[in-house]
Amino acid sequence: MLASGIGSEFMPPLNEGDIMFMPIADPSISLAQNTEYAKRQDAVLKRFPEVAYVAAKVARAETSTDPAGLNMTETIVHLKPLDQWPRGMTLAKLKSEMDRAVSLPGVANIWTQPIVNRIDMLTTGIRSEIGVKLFGSDLTVLEGKAREIADAVRTVRGASDIYPEQVTGGLYLDIRPNREAAARYGIDIGEVQNVIETAIGENNITTTIEGRKRFPVRVRYAPQFRRDPRELGNVLVSGANGAQIPLGQLADIRQVSGPSTINSENGLLEVSVLLNARGRDPGSVIADAEKAIQRTVKLPSGYYYNWSGQFESEVRAKSRLRIVMPVVLGVIYILLFLTYRSFLEAAHVLLAVPFALTGGLYLLWLLGYNFSVAVWVGFIALFGTAVQTTVVMVIYLEEAVARKRKERGALSVTDLREAVMEGALLRLRPKVMTVSTVVAGLLPIFWSHRVGSEVIRPLATPVLGGMVSSLAHVLIVTPVVFLWLREWELRRGQPDNRPHSVELVK
Repeated sequence: MLASGIGSEFMPPLNEGDIMFMPIADPSISLAQNTEYAKRQDAVLKRFPEVAYVAAKVARAETSTDPAGLNMTETIVHLKPLDQWPRGMTLAKLKSEMDRAVSLPGVANIWTQPIVNRIDMLTTGIRSEIGVKLFGSDLTVLEGKAREIADAVRTVRGASDIYPEQVTGGLYLDIRPNREAAARYGIDIGEVQNVIETAIGENNITTTIEGRKRFPVRVRYAPQFRRDPRELGNVLVSGANGAQIPLGQLADIRQVSGPSTINSENGLLEVSVLLNARGRDPGSVIADAEKAIQRTVKLPSGYYYNWSGQFESEVRAKSRLRIVMPVVLGVIYILLFLTYRSFLEAAHVLLAVPFALTGGLYLLWLLGYNFSVAVWVGFIALFGTAVQTTVVMVIYLEEAVARKRKERGALSVTDLREAVMEGALLRLRPKVMTVSTVVAGLLPIFWSHRVGSEVIRPLATPVLGGMVSSLAHVLIVTPVVFLWLREWELRRGQPDNRPHSVELVK
């Protein structure tokens, strides 16, 4: 029951010291308008006392690996050290205040961090922590269903920065040459296309060399001649006999609406819904969002959706841990059996695992951490340490029984109990010292607030809690179970052939 109340995530969120702010405007926005938005938002962000500086990138960078459109901005907000922040301010609270301060009509805000954002985009193609990928064959249907999914997810507590991708709505200038009109004036279609390329696009006519640098020299029409479709219609095209014919008489020029981006995956078109989990663990947000989507959204035949983002990594990690954890426990049990040559003795020592697990779970719950890969790595380390300390206790008990047998020969039940109590008391101080040393070594991790401490603390939490609970197990439960096993063997008159053991007779 306790474990069911603990959330889940792939990895604990790492505070990178920077925030990435990604506002996404309408696909039809112009570059100049989006740049003006970025300047206004940067000016607002700079006024926060926690911010050192702000740098924004509008639209696509000069690289083929950046598919950002004109409506997308990536702003890096570099933060000051935590000791310079106002008292009581946290990263989550700062993001919320910034989001309210820079909100603009028609602009969706996404808040993340630079490094994790790059990792998520490279691995899953999702720009946020969590995403829903909707697949189908029609972009219009996909966009409509994406809005329905976004509306359903907005009802889930902890879901924030929700943005259904708008694939349609981009404005394009469509120029279709009229072949009959061009033939009437004796103009080749290729000449019409060359004029269009020069007027709207650009032509590289040469390259200039300045030292070791090379720069292309590009030519195109001045802005006043290409800003308006009507002005483009006045651009002249040279005919075969030297006549100058306006482009408007040779082509149909009009503005049309179309998709701003077209994404495909697994042979189908894809539209994403982006969101983040704020104030709640991602696993619980996804679980509740899945119920809301199933309850309110009906997909046509041939359409389906998958959860993406860090959730994909979490699913893969869980599937591997379902194999790794039983293998770890199995290897520990086999080693114990090879040591004691007894299934019961090996199971007795392995009882340290559930006791250690209980303490780790309780401390994890008290500190408010979620299950993650880091936490389960801590549990694996804890299991080995707990079993090792139990083995040492059993060795002490075996030696105490051996000493008692050497003193009195054949042991009675009373003699056996005295030997177990002596061995347990003899191990009390070393065991307390061992656990105290482990706890003292782990406590500084919980006091640290440096970069990376957010990941290390959840990893150390199971070890700290499990060592404390295993202390009670080793000092109390292990001697009792050891005594039960030896009394049972004593009453049955079975000889004990395990290493470091004694022969018990009536």
